[in-house]
Amino acid sequence: MRDFPSCSGENGVQTADSPSSTAGKTAQNLVICIYRCRIRGKTCLITVTWTKSLMGQCVTVGVDGSRLCKVEIKPWLFTKRKGSKNLCNISVFWDLSSAKFGSGPEPLGGFYVCVVADKEMTLLLGDMRREAFKKTNAAPSSSLGAVIIAKREHVFGKRTFETKARFSNDGKTHDLVIDCDVSVSDPCLVVRVDGKVSMKVKRVHWKFRGNDTMVVDRVSVEVLWDVHSWFFGVPSSPGHAVFMFRTCQQPVEKTWSLAQVPTSSKSQSVGFSLVLYAWKNE
Repeated sequence: MRDFPSCSGENGVQTADSPSSTAGKTAQNLVICIYRCRIRGKTCLITVTWTKSLMGQCVTVGVDGSRLCKVEIKPWLFTKRKGSKNLCNISVFWDLSSAKFGSGPEPLGGFYVCVVADKEMTLLLGDMRREAFKKTNAAPSSSLGAVIIAKREHVFGKRTFETKARFSNDGKTHDLVIDCDVSVSDPCLVVRVDGKVSMKVKRVHWKFRGNDTMVVDRVSVEVLWDVHSWFFGVPSSPGHAVFMFRTCQQPVEKTWSLAQVPTSSKSQSVGFSLVLYAWKNE
């Protein structure tokens, strides 16, 4: 939406930068989610970024590249874990006072973060839905509501890398595990969904870049991978592998610009894309 940059007066949030210049040991624990919605009759994208560091947790909410608010949670200081902010008649409400966190930056429960526009609940995240509607006094969205279309995440491990993903709007959330032991003479790349093998790539030492297709919830999911740095990276800075899981039927013209996720409502992509940066722990 064109009026947001002029209202905020802030630079847009950068969500498509590749972390290739970041060393594996200092890679940021980060999750970026992109939601497509409609505000005032226009299609726009809401970006929610969760980060975790030694300084604590942080969540940033933006619309079409313009930041609406940033909430920081520092465990040893008094921080505002509950509140709201209004910009251009669009409000962000949050309650993270009882949020439960795991190893990742996203809360596991006990929270809500929501975006309200024109007294309608445009986006609602978290399990405290009743509390969110009571606090905002907002009505449910008159449109189809916000739909997640892209997610970018950093994952860490020695040979297994885990996350959760939902590949269709009406499907369930699945446990997604990537397994690859690069220490053996003939490594194999295995992708498991809910504990079942959905894809296997043999001799991945030679097939360090490629693509394949698996089926989840009766939906075809294209899988693209680049694990070159796992085998041929500099020992002092091994780098990261990149994986993309996408349900979009449109072909990928440049496979290895996988870091790019939608940042503008002008994007015509459909379906869902999950990009994982997999960092190997020493």
